[in-house]
This record gives sequence, structure tokens and C-alpha cells, in this order.
Amino acid sequence: MPSSPVIMIEKVDLSLGEGAARVHILKDINLAISAGESIGILGPSGSGKSTLLMVMAGLERAESGRVVIDGEDLGRLNEDALARFRGRRIGIIFQSFHLLPTMTALENVAVPLELSGRADAFERARAELEAVGLGHRLSHYPAEMSGGEQQRVAIARALAPEPAILIADEPTGNLDFETGEEIIRLMFEASRRRAMTLVLVTHDRALGARCDRQVTMRSGEVVETAADHAATHEEA
Repeated sequence: MPSSPVIMIEKVDLSLGEGAARVHILKDINLAISAGESIGILGPSGSGKSTLLMVMAGLERAESGRVVIDGEDLGRLNEDALARFRGRRIGIIFQSFHLLPTMTALENVAVPLELSGRADAFERARAELEAVGLGHRLSHYPAEMSGGEQQRVAIARALAPEPAILIADEPTGNLDFETGEEIIRLMFEASRRRAMTLVLVTHDRALGARCDRQVTMRSGEVVETAADHAATHEEA
């Protein structure tokens, strides 16, 4: 596995809220993730794991410390530059899909590519949807698709820009077990085939164990980092 760090989190702190309601969410986080590595970030609700993911994606800014993603120091980018960088280099999959209800599956995947200037946006979108088994659902709207199909569209949208990093926040949280297993298989398969780094937030230790390494958080701190040498990606 490649060893060059594609994600570097150094002494990151983040608090949210004002006055008495202010909460220290992330506390002196240090984490290095290699290119091509799969990481499971585990911990109970409120441990800060989803916030850490948002910091990695540039959707939340750290108050202090450094966040370097694929060689880019996110703290030095303005909002427009950050959005452009994220659109090119980071694919994000959310628990709640975040599809646009007035757009078809094909449009949901293609429009972000069009906005980033890709001339082949619809061709790329079609290819990615076919790759996740939705070639027959291109013209369907989210309301006409099952939860599993909507998450497949979200995966296709995340993969279409050919990012270096795929980030997923509880991607099976709204799905039944069998559908969730298929979604996980698709994500691990895509990350292996494309040599992407995969960062997966989950409360499920069995799912985290499928990753190369597990990072456990509690009360805003990384309390444990461990490799699972017995885990194999074939299980995914």
C-alpha cells in the first residue's frame, strides 16, 4: 500500500456555538492517512467523528491547527477556492443522500460536473451510474427510487469527478441490512479499483473492522488507532 500521506490533521481544535452554549467539539486532533488507505472512524454519538469528517472535507473550518488534504493546506483557501478543490479532489457520501428532488438520477450526477467545467459531464454521469447498476434508472427522479438506489446515485455523484479521497458519513444509516451491505461493497470496490483513500464514519465496529485501520473517538479526542490485520477487503 502507498505510504505517502494524503490527509494530514495536525493539532486541530474546533468549538461551535456561542457563550454558555459553546461546545468544544474537536480537541487537539492529530491524524495522518496514507494514499490508498481505508480508515474507519468509530465512536458514540457526540464523539466528534462526523465533525472531523467535515473538517477533512473542508465543510467546517478548524479554529486552530492545520488540515492538509492531497497536498493543499485548506486553511489557506478562501471559500470559492475551497469549493473548487473539494469538487475536484474529494467525493462525499452522506447518510441522507442529499439528492436534488427536481433532477433525474443522470442530472444529479452530471450537474456538479457541468458546474466545474467538465465538457463530458453527461457522458461521465452515465458511465458512473451504469457502474453502480443504475443504467436503467437514468431518467428517474429520487422520489421514484428506493433508498438503496438513491444512495447508489450519491455514490456515482461522488465518484464522477475521479477524486483522490472518498469520504462517507454513516452511508448505510438509512438502509436495511442487505441494501447496506451492497452499498458498502460498492464503496470498497470503487476505492480499491481507483486507488482512492476511503474515510468512513460509522458507529458499527464490524464495518470499521473491514478498513485497513480504525480510529476511535470519544468526547472530541482520538483515543485509539489500530490496524486490523485480520480484516480483508473481500469481506466487504
